[in-house]
Amino acid sequence: MPDGPALAASSPAAATSMHAAIAVSGLAKRVADASGELTILHEVDFTVQKAETLAIVGASGSGKSTLLGLLAGLDTPSAGKVVLEGVDIYALDEDGRAALRKEKLGFVFQSFQLLAHLTALENVMLPLELAGVPQARERAEAMLARVGLSSRLKHYPKYLSGGEQQRVALARAFVTEPPLLFADEPTGSLDAATGEAVIQLMFELNQQHGSTLVLVTHDQAMAARCGRTVTIAAGRLV
Repeated sequence: MPDGPALAASSPAAATSMHAAIAVSGLAKRVADASGELTILHEVDFTVQKAETLAIVGASGSGKSTLLGLLAGLDTPSAGKVVLEGVDIYALDEDGRAALRKEKLGFVFQSFQLLAHLTALENVMLPLELAGVPQARERAEAMLARVGLSSRLKHYPKYLSGGEQQRVALARAFVTEPPLLFADEPTGSLDAATGEAVIQLMFELNQQHGSTLVLVTHDQAMAARCGRTVTIAAGRLV
């Protein structure tokens, strides 16, 4: 397989390791198009260990966001397996994957994905309330204070700057202390100074909570801060 040698460090034995936070094998995504079928992601294999930080880099259209979506169970693969914290997510139905995300996964989107009709505090409280966590308000307030937004608790997203919205999104992702955090171009819509502040905060929170961080980025400086980087080109890890 063309992408196999490039990932020699991630052996099949490693892929089945019970200690891996993420184990991916033969993961592929194909869709129908005018010519018959388009392969967005070729069969890929890799592992990510617990508390590791991994950057997935590549040009626009290379398949990196598709890969991240498959890792999170937000899409369904054409072939292959994704095991998160020992659970084969595509052996679950859609409700099962949603429950697993609620329990184990935080996700930071480039476009923030805040709910417009909820305040900053309510956006961060939401995953706690859905999980039935007690003292949701207190925990959400503490996390927003951690990201420097104590004075913006009652503000709706439209009254927050891009950097503030992304900090709310980070607080929401981390507030349940998930073992896995995925971030898709988390600074792509921010200016350089604001982006750097968000990057610093994301890695600080990651270190404090001991979570496994996988991020998609075209920013080589951000990628360099991760413990490991893989490059995806034309749907293949290279």
